[in-house]
Amino acid sequence: MQLDIYKVCEIAKAAGSAIMNIYGGDHGVEYKDDSSPLTLADKASNRVIEEGLRQHFPQIPILSEEGKDVPYEVRSQWQRFWLVDPLDGTKEFIKRNGEFTVNIALIEEGKPVAGVVYVPAQDKLYRGEAGQGAWIQQGTDDPQQIHVRLPDLDKGLTVVMSRSHPSSELEQYLKGIKVADSLPVGSSLKLCVVAEGKADIYPRLGPTMEWDTAAGHAVVEAAGGTIRSPEGEPLRYNKRNLLNTYFVCSGHRT
Repeated sequence: MQLDIYKVCEIAKAAGSAIMNIYGGDHGVEYKDDSSPLTLADKASNRVIEEGLRQHFPQIPILSEEGKDVPYEVRSQWQRFWLVDPLDGTKEFIKRNGEFTVNIALIEEGKPVAGVVYVPAQDKLYRGEAGQGAWIQQGTDDPQQIHVRLPDLDKGLTVVMSRSHPSSELEQYLKGIKVADSLPVGSSLKLCVVAEGKADIYPRLGPTMEWDTAAGHAVVEAAGGTIRSPEGEPLRYNKRNLLNTYFVCSGHRT
């Protein structure tokens, strides 16, 4: 099946509109069993995405953060499925800093082959497809192709860091590389900043889930970058345990 990624972009934007309808008002914050926040916007976005994907791609199953309780015995049989985070960066949403995203990825055989990352508060959309390149679109402007950049090793690396999840492991990692600058960014935007060549590297030495990274991972790879474990292994998706390994997103292939 040829993927209509533009339809996926439309679904992501519709989900973003649902989020923005709630953004300025009462977020209706609840807390999950792991103490992470859940808002009315997460739920509204998830409804829009699931309805849109089922309407336009009825043959492809969906695994979403807000509907993740699909038994492994069922999803392990999936060769192809959607992996969705309806509102990545809920903490950023609650803070109203604009750095939250809608993430929709298509996974095939454990690899992200297409991804859409939409930033509702900025009306900015990233998309990437294996073999088709990566693109950014601001509002109604024409899409612009994006590429990772080659690092200037003499000058040092520009490092993207989590705005909400600092770690002692990251501090230790940074001692081993030459850092020219650092950019604190929220949500999957960290991956997109590397994809569009505004930073060289994003080391994530803390916990993330598969739906946090899949769409951005597709964009990064389509833009020419890589995401690998500190040992050099690629991230895999649809594991029994949906927790990612630690990883380093790099703007150059190694």
